[in-house]
Amino acid sequence: MPAPRIEHRGSYRFALDPEAMWQAIERSELFERWWWWLGEFRLEGGGLVTGAVLRGLVSPPVPYRMRVTVRLDRCDRPHRIDATVGGDLVGPARLRLDRADNGTDAQVEWSLEMMQRPMRLAARVAYPLLRWGHDRVVDATVAGFRRHVEQAAGGPSG
Repeated sequence: MPAPRIEHRGSYRFALDPEAMWQAIERSELFERWWWWLGEFRLEGGGLVTGAVLRGLVSPPVPYRMRVTVRLDRCDRPHRIDATVGGDLVGPARLRLDRADNGTDAQVEWSLEMMQRPMRLAARVAYPLLRWGHDRVVDATVAGFRRHVEQAAGGPSG
């Protein structure tokens, strides 16, 4: 059987330029307020720089929690972050911020293997439920980020 993985590739348009997007992402002290699913969050290493590590507890709307670390392997302000996720989820993740008409096209991608035994079993027998939980977290993250950063910048909030 293949390893239990959650894969995601998405493109999201924001009404901010890449530099303003980067500045918003650097506001990590606000993340727990913005996103109901994130707890015990901390950033070690001086901001969005190569070598920094983000740590937190992810609690999606399904009955499991995951401790994760995200090591920033490459940060090219304001366009690129390559990262390695570790802990209860393991794998690569990427963020690209490209200038687009009146804003930024944010492209995200990850391929994460579930490491907790109960999660691995659930992925084999109830993958649609796990996928649903993952997709709700992604939707909430994008919507919450858009609402907070675009309102703060005086832009649209849709």
